[in-house]
Amino acid sequence: MHLLTIDWNPTTGIDIIGNFKIHFYSVMWIVAFLLGYNIMKYIFKREKINPEYLDPLFMYTVLATMLGARLGHVLFYQSELIFQDPLSIFLPFRFVGGFEFTGFQGLASHGAAIGIIVSMYLYRKKYNYKSLMWILDRIVIPVASGAIFIRIGNFINSEIIGKVTNSDLGVRFIQDHYNKRQIVAETGIKDYKEAYKAVTNNPKFNDLLEAVPVRHAAQLYESFSYIFVFLALWYFYSKTNKSEQTGFLFGLFLVLLWSVRFFVEFVKEPQGEEYINWFGLNTGQWLSIPFIIIGLYFMFGYKQKTV
Repeated sequence: MHLLTIDWNPTTGIDIIGNFKIHFYSVMWIVAFLLGYNIMKYIFKREKINPEYLDPLFMYTVLATMLGARLGHVLFYQSELIFQDPLSIFLPFRFVGGFEFTGFQGLASHGAAIGIIVSMYLYRKKYNYKSLMWILDRIVIPVASGAIFIRIGNFINSEIIGKVTNSDLGVRFIQDHYNKRQIVAETGIKDYKEAYKAVTNNPKFNDLLEAVPVRHAAQLYESFSYIFVFLALWYFYSKTNKSEQTGFLFGLFLVLLWSVRFFVEFVKEPQGEEYINWFGLNTGQWLSIPFIIIGLYFMFGYKQKTV
């Protein structure tokens, strides 16, 4: 009996026409980017930077985040797509097994981080008004804020779920446990949306509900933790002189964000069909360790070269 368990079975988007729908997950990405844009706008104004450099910075960041996150997911977790359905890597559609608009599903934060760093290097080569490290020290602040909403989007989508738990505060991810075809077959209700609703609203299907395991809300653990990552970065940027220590904020971001990721991975289910488990650590944890080490270097060992 799980009296406080949440039965998570939400509407994940708004149907527009045919297979096309506005996914709330996509809305979270839009919120993340708009919030990030306004944070950087404030930083530019605070430091008296020409605002004409802001819009191209925003475009570089958006493109790098999406492209890096997608390529990172494919390379780290779903490399079979390269041969099985290559068009789905870059387009928001599935072409194998029936054409379907899916949105950009399967995005890896490690790939996004690499993409942003590379794009900031390219941006700096074209717009030479501040050093690369100055840009990285500032861009990580809106990136941290955006991460909060991305994980909320994952929760809405019932993806990147946590491991099974005996806790009374867990979540039953119904749409992860039963796919559309299963829920129709189990309930006998042809409309899968109505079938999902019936599981949580009709006592007749309580047995189907009870069969769904209770899991950690790993997405919310991560999202909540990222609030503190953002607040820490903002505090050191706005209330201390650490913004003048080249590389410190960038390093702090790497250490805090990837430490959160490292520890939350202990209560997450492995992602993708291709994952590793070395010495009790999974793919996400092994990918996080280099970022943490690099972050410590920038916090305590990096010295900017003088020309």
